[in-house]
Amino acid sequence: MKNKSFIFLVAAFLILAVGCKKKTVINEPPSLDSTSVVVSEFGTQIKMDGELPSKESIPALFDEMDFQQATQCYLWGLPIVAFAEWQEQQYKTFNATSNDLIFYNTYNDRLGILTANATTPYIISFIDLSKNGPTVIEMPAGHTAGGLGDFWQREQAVIGEMGPDKGKGGKYILVPPTMKNFKPAGYFIVPCTTVNMFFGFRALDPDPKATETLVKQVKIYPYDKRANPTPTKVVSPPAGKKWYGIQPAGIAYWQRLHAILQNEPVEERDRFFMAWLRNLGIEKGKPFAPDQRQKKILIAAATKGQQMAMANSFNKRFADVKHWPDKKWDYVMIIKDPSQHADYYDEFFERTSYFYEAVTYSKAMITKIPNVGQAYLGSYYDSEGNWLDGGKNYTLNIPANPPAVNFWSITIYDSATRCLIDNPQKNADLSSRKDLIKNSDESVDLYFGPKAPAGKEKNWVQTLPGKHWFTYMRFYGPTAAYFDKSWKMDDIKEVK
Repeated sequence: MKNKSFIFLVAAFLILAVGCKKKTVINEPPSLDSTSVVVSEFGTQIKMDGELPSKESIPALFDEMDFQQATQCYLWGLPIVAFAEWQEQQYKTFNATSNDLIFYNTYNDRLGILTANATTPYIISFIDLSKNGPTVIEMPAGHTAGGLGDFWQREQAVIGEMGPDKGKGGKYILVPPTMKNFKPAGYFIVPCTTVNMFFGFRALDPDPKATETLVKQVKIYPYDKRANPTPTKVVSPPAGKKWYGIQPAGIAYWQRLHAILQNEPVEERDRFFMAWLRNLGIEKGKPFAPDQRQKKILIAAATKGQQMAMANSFNKRFADVKHWPDKKWDYVMIIKDPSQHADYYDEFFERTSYFYEAVTYSKAMITKIPNVGQAYLGSYYDSEGNWLDGGKNYTLNIPANPPAVNFWSITIYDSATRCLIDNPQKNADLSSRKDLIKNSDESVDLYFGPKAPAGKEKNWVQTLPGKHWFTYMRFYGPTAAYFDKSWKMDDIKEVK
């Protein structure tokens, strides 16, 4: 059927093209005969009645319209669904509350986080202002870097050494969107654009004991409980329990989207998406109860939307996305501003690309200032342009003097989950903080494959046959040699 349709479409195109040569008529309607049949992406046939769709084809056209819009709603919802699912895991799987901190310290702790780093601990809280009201975060003095983000993953405030407390500690207050004039004295005021908020930070001191001491000093509590707040608990992910804080698949994606939209304000930029969702049984103030037609479309659109997201993230088509034009290392951070606004549009595709494969965003992650913040490069292909395959062996040479003041790391992710590769080796990264074998010229050869090369075990990450993978190279404190590109890294090469 598809071949026949293709032949028909080619024929129709040629007929129209010939017609265009004879005369030019603005807005001339296309010539279609009554037997025309078009196969839609959703698998339906559109039969024409002269120049109009036949009456019996109208429902199929609406199915097509709803399906196409649902795929775009899938892409639109990626950042908020990711945070909502992660929050759900913290609340339901870890039994944490808005006033607790989750300490992601070990490799196992971080297995369920989108493209987590495997080198430094994360300390995370999701705060529900609808239950807490204005909420206080007390930060102790210390060597910290952190921030607050809304549920569309837009940075709202920087905390720690790069924030207003400058690492000296202080009290921040998160103000719900409905309380814009609430500004108590003695606090760093954070006006919030969403009801649910993300709070995360890292302790930069390499001493684990210093980190644990600092984490225990952080306090989170509702402002109206400030006279006698409940102590903030520091919670670890439960050992031995599998969980993922990533966008769920199928109908579960839409259930999570519907649930979080019930609590959040609707912004002007999102009103068309909300209109599209109404046709799919997702509406603010109403229960999620799609009929069979809508459910079928939603499930199909989640599958197709994810395929689109994979293409958009793993084969980026943005201008100047390569750090070195002749290499396959992409800039991971392509959102130019935390607001996700460009001059004349919102960065829909840029944010879709990043928030499908990753989570959280801050300006420090796209620093252009040498020696501060971080720089991220991603690679999804080998040197010959093939997807990185867990059943094959690869090598990567890190030349001497990598451009990082603090340290560099390279981390391997499962392409399906975008989480740390869950391998029997229980290791997903190699870094300058590890005891790697160096070459005589101070460069380092790294190895990726199902089995370690003899004598190179220290420089190896185990990959899984049957699964694709990708990698992030992180430079903490990227130097001038990173920005002027005088230091250059080769592509990942298959060992044949």
